[in-house]
Amino acid sequence: MGLNLEQKKAVVAEVSEVASAAEAAIVAEYRGLTVAQMSDLRRNARNAGVTVRVVKNTLARRAFEGTDFECLNERLGGPLALAMSEDPAAAAKALHDFAKDNEALKIKAGAMGGKLLSDAEIVALAKLPTRDELLGKLAGTMQAPIQKFVQTLNEVPGSLVRVLAAIRDQKQAA
Repeated sequence: MGLNLEQKKAVVAEVSEVASAAEAAIVAEYRGLTVAQMSDLRRNARNAGVTVRVVKNTLARRAFEGTDFECLNERLGGPLALAMSEDPAAAAKALHDFAKDNEALKIKAGAMGGKLLSDAEIVALAKLPTRDELLGKLAGTMQAPIQKFVQTLNEVPGSLVRVLAAIRDQKQAA
């Protein structure tokens, strides 16, 4: 059963709202996936902060008008799922990771910053560490000099204690 005009307008408005807040969008063909697999994809994507939506291509084209993802309009054809996220790498990572285990999901196109992404760029984007991982690495890098300084300061009294213990042992042996 098709959607009426009001439902179509609501879908376009919803997708347009998500697209205006998103940094990246990936389009994938889901033909051959079961309902359970699609549910797994949506669940995994939602946990990663990615919105996955199956929308008619004409409605997606209307929703992308005036957004950075308008360049995707020429690539919309067939049964497609849209994945959009505020974290540029999250959408690519979610679909790429799912596609490894499910060959039926085929990533067709992607866009970021108004530019169409090639397949190689989508894979490279998927392999980037997440924002949280990068922040963790940054915190570790910033903490390393302080930790080394404290360790060096602790070595001075430790060395003194070891020298005194060696002198004590030497005197007891003599």
